Amino acid sequence: MRNKLIAAFACTTALVSTGAASAADLGARPYTKAPAYIEPLFNWTGFYVGGHIGGAWTNEQFINNGIGAPFGDLTPGQGYRQRGSGIMGGAQIGYNWQANNYVFGMEGTISGLNNKGTVVNTAFGAGDDVFSWRANVLATVVGRAGFAVQNNLFYIKGGYAGVNNRLSVTDTVGPATGNGGQTHWANGWTVGAGWEYGITRNWIVGLEYNYAAFGSQTYQLGGTSGNYTFDAKPRDIQWAVVRASYKFDAPVIGRY
Repeated sequence: MRNKLIAAFACTTALVSTGAASAADLGARPYTKAPAYIEPLFNWTGFYVGGHIGGAWTNEQFINNGIGAPFGDLTPGQGYRQRGSGIMGGAQIGYNWQANNYVFGMEGTISGLNNKGTVVNTAFGAGDDVFSWRANVLATVVGRAGFAVQNNLFYIKGGYAGVNNRLSVTDTVGPATGNGGQTHWANGWTVGAGWEYGITRNWIVGLEYNYAAFGSQTYQLGGTSGNYTFDAKPRDIQWAVVRASYKFDAPVIGRY
């Protein structure tokens, strides 16, 4: 019996030794490092609304077109061009769609501005007729195309522009023989460029410059001696603004 116990103990010891030796022959288990966390790319896709504020410059032009009674001391073909500037501000609404680094979208804006001017006509002496003009509402509907670099978007834009424009004349020497004014909505086109930055997932700030040109309208300035008509237009309007927009959430684009 004793011999059997000794034999069993020896057999167990041998098995343990063999297992330990086999384990020692195995290589160390490879260590796999967890993948590093990568911040998601800013996603420009989605609707946005916001506001803008800045400065605008208008080149106004009005020329006597020779229709109607001659008052205002300007003969047919004569007129003026004047530059006026002021502050502007308003709102924008739009939608962006992103494909890889390319961003496309549509945007509409409405802005108020206080560009205006006054010209005292001295064509025939000291002048007794004062011409005034004002551009006070500007609207655009444009397409946008840009290139995104992480949270930065560089874009160009172009499309429709319209502006509310008024021209009037006042006879300052009595008896007044030519006082009147008229307001028209002038249609035109616009182009621009800008930069935007996503400071958070939803908030965007940016800078933008735009140029717009408009067609002529016929303004009939009524007076006691008849209508005094001009072909007038904001020859062009330029504006530069800072922008802030809130973008509604869109699916997160992961970067791998």
